Amino acid sequence: MTPTGTVSAPASRMRRALWAIPLIPLVLGGVGWWMEAGAGPESSGEDGAWEASSPFGVPNPAPRKSGGGMGGPTGSVPGVAVQDPARSPEEAERDARRQLWAQRLARAKQTLESYMKATRYPPESRPASEHPDQMEMAEPERTRPLNKDGSDIQLRLKQDRVFVVGDEVVHFFVGCEDARRMPRPCQVVSASAHEAEHMPGAGGMPAVPLHFSDDGAAGDALSGDGTFTGRFQPSKQGFPIYSGTLRVDVQVRSGSAEGTAFFDIMYTPSPPALFTGQVREVLEQGSLQLYLGIQVQKAGRYVVAGRVDDESGMPFAHVSFNEELKRGEQEVKLTIAGNLVRDEVPTFPLKLRDVEGFLLKERGDPDRELMTSLRGYVHTTNDYPPTSFSAAEWQSPERRRYLDELNRDVIEAQTYLDGIDREEAPPRP
Repeated sequence: MTPTGTVSAPASRMRRALWAIPLIPLVLGGVGWWMEAGAGPESSGEDGAWEASSPFGVPNPAPRKSGGGMGGPTGSVPGVAVQDPARSPEEAERDARRQLWAQRLARAKQTLESYMKATRYPPESRPASEHPDQMEMAEPERTRPLNKDGSDIQLRLKQDRVFVVGDEVVHFFVGCEDARRMPRPCQVVSASAHEAEHMPGAGGMPAVPLHFSDDGAAGDALSGDGTFTGRFQPSKQGFPIYSGTLRVDVQVRSGSAEGTAFFDIMYTPSPPALFTGQVREVLEQGSLQLYLGIQVQKAGRYVVAGRVDDESGMPFAHVSFNEELKRGEQEVKLTIAGNLVRDEVPTFPLKLRDVEGFLLKERGDPDRELMTSLRGYVHTTNDYPPTSFSAAEWQSPERRRYLDELNRDVIEAQTYLDGIDREEAPPRP
């Protein structure tokens, strides 16, 4: 509560002092104006010398700019921003065009740089870092809820291959766990293999029952570990001449909860070609070529892919082949680009592993006929010094055409921008 009564003399003096504080900037401003107006060119010394400090020895925050302002034709009041005269419509339009073409130039340069970087190696010889998902053969593993009834039970599903050829066998693994990934009781109640529903003419072949067990036999790793294993050999279990996608449905129970899941495989009963396993190694034009032998039964376009590790087993490169092959003894060329070796500096010898391939079909479903894969290490190269390899970037007519086009975009944007900068500013009114 504010006290009432007569104000004492000290309080009166204090109030007068507080009222005087707001007047200080006005007094200082007047002193500055008087000193500037009275000094004149003769007493000001060198141009800009006075504004280096205030009358009280305190440096000004910034040098004064000549031109119109509250401080007169040659000065400004400290702390007050000097406003540039308004731009003319022509200047504003020119600045807008300059900003637009500067953005276009930056975008054109970035596109050119990105394309050059992405295509410095040939498409068939790429660093492993670009294809981390392709450096291992497909052995998918996933989890999914057992059912939609609110149970926290998850199914853990895995298969040791997706592509199955001829008499090959695929194993499926089913386990149960809770939200903390702790094992829970699990049982595969039933399982069956059949044509996938999306295949043309599906349903023409009867489903085949499959057996899942946890007894340490028929591909099951450990008895009683809670993981149930199913073994499926399409050529001997109902699908000897079928070609396409097969689906395995499983019914799983954990305690009182029960649900379903499925696995898919792609099956080819008879491979269109066979790898011989023979590799011919040649250093050509600064790159290392691995010529892999193949016996072609059906002529056509073949796609082959392999992985290359360094001496320590670290993934180094993904190599591929995509060309037409005639029937008979052939070779597919897997290229290890010289500039990739120079850039990545792998430890030799290099090791080719996990080679797979297929015949690409022009129409129909499935779109391919699978070859039997070469799993594990296939070939170990000789030792080579880095100087054996070329640092030159990959070139092709297509790459040259794209680079020329992207360079033209850069030149066009730069030309427009230079033209705007050369335009003469219109006179001020």
